[in-house]
This record gives sequence, C-alpha cells and structure tokens, in this order.
Amino acid sequence: MNWPATAPILLALNLGDLIFGPGPCHASPKPEKHACQVQRDRADCRHLKLAEIPTDLPGNITGLDVSHNRLGTISPVSLALYPGLVYLDLGFNSITKLEDSLCLTLGLLRTLIVQHNQVHKLTEKDLSHCLNLTELNLAGNRLMLQGDPFGALQSVTLLDLSKNDLKSARLGTNLQLPSLETLILSDNTISTIEKDAFNFLKNSSSLRVLNLSYQKALKTFQHGCLEPIAGIDELIMDGNKFSTGITSKLCKELSGTEIHSFSLQNVGLVTLAKTTFKGLGKNQITSLDLSHNGMTKIDNGSFQWLPVLEVLSLEQNNLKHLTKNTFQGLGNLTHLNLRKALSKTSSCPIIDDFSFQPLQALETLIMQNTVFRNISAYTFAGLISLRHLHLGSTRCASLERITDQTFVSLAASPLLTLNLSDTKISRLQPGAFNGLGNLTVLRLGFNLISQVLTGKEFQGLGQLQEIYLSNGNLKITLTPTSFASVPTLRTLLLGKVLIGTLEVDPSPFKPLSNISILDLSNNNIAKISRDLFDGLEHLKVLKLQHNNLVQAWTTFNPSGPIMFLKGLRNLVALEMDSNGLDEIPVEAFRGLPNLQELSLSGNVLKHFKDSVFDHLSSLRVLRLQKNQITSVRKEVFGPVLANLSQLVIDKNPFDCTCDSILWFASWLNKTNGSVASLKDEYICNTPLAYFNRSVLLFDPLFCKDMTPFQALYVLTSTAVLILMATSFLVRFQGWRIQFYWNVLINRTLGFSDTNSREGKVFKFDAYIIHAADDTNWVERCLLPLEDTHGYAFYQQERDAVPGDALLESIVNNLNMSRKIIFVVTEKLLQDPFCRQFTAQHALHQVIVNNRDSVVLVFLEDVQDHVLSTRLLLRRGMLRERCVVRWPVQRERVPAFHQSLRIALGTTNKVQ
Repeated sequence: MNWPATAPILLALNLGDLIFGPGPCHASPKPEKHACQVQRDRADCRHLKLAEIPTDLPGNITGLDVSHNRLGTISPVSLALYPGLVYLDLGFNSITKLEDSLCLTLGLLRTLIVQHNQVHKLTEKDLSHCLNLTELNLAGNRLMLQGDPFGALQSVTLLDLSKNDLKSARLGTNLQLPSLETLILSDNTISTIEKDAFNFLKNSSSLRVLNLSYQKALKTFQHGCLEPIAGIDELIMDGNKFSTGITSKLCKELSGTEIHSFSLQNVGLVTLAKTTFKGLGKNQITSLDLSHNGMTKIDNGSFQWLPVLEVLSLEQNNLKHLTKNTFQGLGNLTHLNLRKALSKTSSCPIIDDFSFQPLQALETLIMQNTVFRNISAYTFAGLISLRHLHLGSTRCASLERITDQTFVSLAASPLLTLNLSDTKISRLQPGAFNGLGNLTVLRLGFNLISQVLTGKEFQGLGQLQEIYLSNGNLKITLTPTSFASVPTLRTLLLGKVLIGTLEVDPSPFKPLSNISILDLSNNNIAKISRDLFDGLEHLKVLKLQHNNLVQAWTTFNPSGPIMFLKGLRNLVALEMDSNGLDEIPVEAFRGLPNLQELSLSGNVLKHFKDSVFDHLSSLRVLRLQKNQITSVRKEVFGPVLANLSQLVIDKNPFDCTCDSILWFASWLNKTNGSVASLKDEYICNTPLAYFNRSVLLFDPLFCKDMTPFQALYVLTSTAVLILMATSFLVRFQGWRIQFYWNVLINRTLGFSDTNSREGKVFKFDAYIIHAADDTNWVERCLLPLEDTHGYAFYQQERDAVPGDALLESIVNNLNMSRKIIFVVTEKLLQDPFCRQFTAQHALHQVIVNNRDSVVLVFLEDVQDHVLSTRLLLRRGMLRERCVVRWPVQRERVPAFHQSLRIALGTTNKVQ
C-alpha cells in the first residue's frame, strides 16, 4: 500500500467524523435483518448468510438448522453451547471437512445432514465418535472414501450418499452399518454392481430399501451381486437406461431375494417382452412401478410371472392396445394406475372387450388423462371387485354423452367412486348411471354440461352421498325434482355452474334432508327464495360466496329482508364473501346456535345494527376484511368477540377516533385470540393525525380529555341537525306539505264531495288525456281494453259531441269519469292547453276527491321536477299503484295491463 498517498484520505475521513458524526463505516454494528427463528426447542437459521454457528441461541435447543448459509468450517466450541442437539442440518454450505470432535461434542446427536457441501475425503476417524447417529445425509459432496468410514455407525438406519460421483457401490471392506435400513446411492457413476460390492452389509439383516436410481452408466450386474443383501424389501432403479435384456438379468439376480417392491421408472422399457419378468417368478413382488417409460407395447402374458402383484403403475406411457391377455396372471392386483398410459399419436388407442377381465381382485382403476376409442358394453366386464374408477380428463367419444348404456359393463362392479371430471360431457341422459346402485361419490366437474336437471339423470343412485358438479360446466338449471332420486346425498357442490335464480318452489334441495355440505358459490345468484333451505336440518357447511345477494337482505324489499337461513340449526360454517352486501338484517343470523365460522369478506358493509351478532354464541372465526368498516363498536362486536379464537377484519378504512376505535384498540391489546396481519393491515384512514398508521398506535389517553365537551357537542350537534333537516324538508318537500295541507283543509271543512259521490254511477271509467302524436298508441293499446275487459273510456277526438263548447265538454266529461288517465310524454308536457286547463282540473280532483282519481301512464322517462312544472303534478301526490309505466319488452305488456286494471279498479272513496 502507498501510505503517503492514502494519508490525506484517512485524514479527511477523520475530520468528517468530527464535523458530521461517525460515517457508515464507523457505525455501531446493527442487528441482523433476519434473526434465527426459535420455536419450541428448534432453531431455524436458514438463509441468513452466516459464516459461523450463532452463539446466542437458547442452550436447551434440540434441533438446529443452519442450511443455506456460508459456513466453511464447523467450530466445536460454538456447538458445545448446545449439548442437547439431536438434529443438526448443515446442508448447502461450503464445509470441506467433518471434524472428528463433532459427535464427541454432540453426544446425543441422532440426525446429521451435510448435503451439498464440499466434503471430499472421508476417513474412519471423521465419524468415529458418532455412535448414536441414526440418520446421515452426505449427498452432493463428491466423496472419496478411505478405509471403512462408516465402521463406527452402529445405530445408523438411513445413509444417503447420492450425487457423490461414486464409482462403486462398495463402501468398505469390513462389515459395518449393522442397523442400516435404507441405503441411497442414486445419481452416482456406478457402472457395475460387483459380486462382492455389498459384502460390507452381510451383517445388516435390517436393510430393506436400496436406491440405485439415475446411475449414468450402470449396465452390468455380476452374478450373485445381491446375495449379501438378500433380505432387501424394496429396490429403486429409476432413471437408469436399461434394455429389455438388462432388465431380465436384473430380475434373475433378484430371484434369490425377499424383494416385494420394485421401481423401474424412466428406464427406457419401450416394450415389455413375455420373459422380461420371468426371473421374478419365485419372488413375492407386490408392487411394481413401470411409469414414465414411453412404453408402446406389452406382450401378452408379460405379467404372468407376478401372481401376487397388488399394485401396478403404468403411468405416463404410450400404449396403443390393451387386449384380454395384457393383464393375464394378475388375479391378485388391487390397484392399477394407467394415468396417461394411453395417448393418441397417429391413431387412437384401443381397449378390447374383456381387457380387464383377469383383474377380478382390482379395487382401484386410475385412467385419468388417457385417450381411447370408445367404451363398449364389455369394456369393464369382469371387474367384480372394482370400487374406485377414475376417468378424469379422459378423452373418449363415448363419454361426451352419458347414456344408460355407457357404463353397463360396470353393472356387476360394487363401484363406490366414479370420477368423470373434465371428460367433455355435454349431456346426461335419463338413467345415465343405472346399474351403479352402490355408487357413493360422483364427480362431474369441469365438463360442458348444459341442461335442465329433471332428476331422472340420477335414477338408480340410491346410495349416492356426494355429487361434484362445480366449475367448467356451461348451464345447469335446477328444478324441484333435480335431486329427488338421491335423498341420501351428503355433499353437493354446485359452484360456478348454475344459471337463473333460486326462486324455485318447492326448493330443489327439499329432498336432501341428510345433506351436510352445500356449495352454491360463484353463481351470480341475485334472487333467492325464503324457503330455499327449509328442511336441511343436518346442513353444516354452506358456501354462498361470489353471488349477488345484496337485494335479499335489503330493507327496501316490499316484503322485507329474505331470511333464507332460518332453520339451519346445525350450520357450522357460512361463507358469504363478495356478495355486494351493504347491510345485514338484525334477524339474519337468528336460529344459528352452532355456527362457528362466518365469512363476510369483500362486501361493502359499513354499519352494523347493535344486536346483529348477538345470537352467534358458538362463533369462533369471524372474517370481515375488505369491507368499508370505519367503526368497531362494543355494542355490535362486544358479545361476539368475547368467544372468538380468530378475527380477520383487516383492510378496512378505520376511523381512529374516540367514538369509533377506542374500545376496539383496547380489545386488540388485551385479546388472547388470533388476529391475522395485525401490525401491517389494521391501518387508520382518518383522521389525518393517524392516517396510514397502525390501529395499535391509537392513544386512549387522548379520549379522557374530551369528556367535558361531550354534552355540549351532543346538544349543539342536535340543534344544527334539526335546523338542517327542517331547511331541507321545506326546500325539497315543501310542495308535499302544502299538498297534504290542502287535502286536510278540504276534508276538514267539508269542501270534498266524496261523500256525495259514494253512490254515484259514473258514465265513463276513465277520461284519457294525451297528446295528438300519441293517438295511435292510445287506439292500439288502451281502447282495445273496452272490448276485452268491458271498460268505457272517454277520448276527446272520438267521443266529443259536435257543436258542444270545448271547455264545457271537457269539464262535464271529466266529472262523469271515475278516473283521469294522463298518457305522459314530452309532447303532452309541451301542450299549452293541457298545462293551463286540464292539469288544473286534474289537480283539483286529486286534492278534493282522492289521490286515486288520477292515473299516470308513462310512455317516456320524465323527470319529476319537469312533471311538476308542466302538469302541476308529482309522483308523490299519487299512490304507487296509480303510476304505471309502458314496458320496453313486449313480453311484459300483459303485466302492464294488469297494473293498469288495478289502478282503474281502485275506488275513489277516502279509505
């Protein structure tokens, strides 16, 4: 270093420290951004860029994970701080050597993981003190073994030496590893299994699993190479590139062993010859995995040497043809995996009739993601023990329309589960599942079904307990009889498949008295019947999220809120997220004494009535996140939060003021329940002083200073509100007050002639007032009612007597008409004669006689203030039944006529 050149720089740095304070280089050490996580008796120190073992952990820990760091050596001094360690993970570091004092320091160590480090030489001395070790993982180290490095490991049951570039399976010359149960030698460069390779395990009678997968050059098995480990139970040879001949030779070497499970995944067995497994004829093989081999052909009789085989996997192959002799000899097979075993290339694979007949003990058949030509009346014949059939994502023309003949070959099978998800089914015909009387689970999701379910589709399924129809199906419409044939149903999943409303009478769910799980989510349901869930006394889980039920609970319903949850006494979980709810009726949750989980997230709820949650005495989980909640008041949430174990009410715009949040902030600081994302998501929105700050930071002492001003605040606020309300009332509703005042005066002072008209017989049912441009509509849509319903209308153009004075004729005929019909359009409002004379007389009728004497028929949308200005009438002056609108849709014209007849039939007498 050039000291003279660097001196000015050092001097400048020191002067800077004196003037401005210590710089970054002189700052005191900061704590690690991510410290070790200690839970119970285990310490997790992964991904912390540690260069040495932490020395500040609790001394009583029994597990330590320091993997994925930068450790180069293992310090016995630092490990001596934790003498109780039973588990130590040193994986994914840069350790080059195992210190012989490691196990001497950690005498209780049972599991040691040193995978993916840089340990190269391994000697007998390195592990000489690891007498209690039971698991040792040295994978990924490129080891060079010297002597018998595992000679001291008397208790090891699992040894992993994969990915070490070992050239031989011989791990020593002397007997060692007497307790070994699993030996993993996968992903090395072993080319030959020598006759004496496993002599070091002759004394290891407990060895059960040998993994020799993914050897880059394994081609030779010397005769007798497996004799030292004849007690082996499972051999894994996945990923090796074997020819049919090598596989046959390996099977001969296995003939003298006790092997039961044999895995040959991805070994290149394109064809299974009749003699491939001949060498296993004396073995008791119960499990064989031949998946991921690209296999195109299985010779007849290939499995005849495996009479006790119970589990066979042919997954991910390219089989083209299954014949009635393909599975010959597999009479004890109980599980067959054909997932992606048949795939279409130039032609569609064929499954011959009776192909599965030899499999009389088969209980589970997996054919998901397969392709074959068709299902005949004998495709599944002979499967007399089959209980589970999985055809999900299968492509077969016979499955596009399920008829009463599709599964006739399964009539003799005691089938319990049938999975037909994602098979492009477009229609279920009546009796589609006849003959499957034992079926308990039917999965039909992710299909293209578009039909009205009448109930005949499920005939014969008297034991069915679960139907899955959710997702992917196009249009399913329910009827009162949709599930009448399956009264035993316990689970019904109808998410994202329904169209129309659920205002069905009687309810389609009425026959399902035993149902416990019902999913109606993601259906955009807007209308729901009050009795939809009547009788479902055993229902425990109800999913209604992502619908549009805002109208169901609104107080503006003519008949009041729809309490569709009544009677669900055993309901445990209710999900109503994302329904657009802006209010909850007080009685909405009454009668749900067992409800434990309620989810109302993603709505627009802001205010709650005080007793809305009072009936939920069993509630344990409440979710209200992503609403518009500003205030969490004790009157609303006090009773329910007392018993909660989990509350999720984050991501709301909280108003952090004394009235809104004081009680809630105090509750958060005292509760023992779980409150998710408390520090990060419970953020104040108002006032400005607390904006974007945690609710936990709200200061309750501030509220104590406000007490003397509360009474004054309430008094002044009340006075201001009354003054404002009065001003708004006079400004916007003054006309209404004046109108009712005139009516009252007429009634009180006897100006009304109603009493004299009670017995009067009118000549006309209604006097029609309309603009000249609307004559065609009147003649086409109103006057025909005279013939069809016997009405007598007065129309000036038609019924005026020639020669009579116009004004006198109008007044006389108005008085002889029970009703006055205004056909309201913009043309009518622009008629000066109607505005100056006719409207005045109509207003007189409304005030003097009754609000029912005038009927407004709107052909166009006219604002109320324009109507008041032009005709001196407002909608509010008349009863709702006297305001009728001409519909745009032709199919609603009958409803218009019905409304008009109701208006015309109403008496003018004061009620």
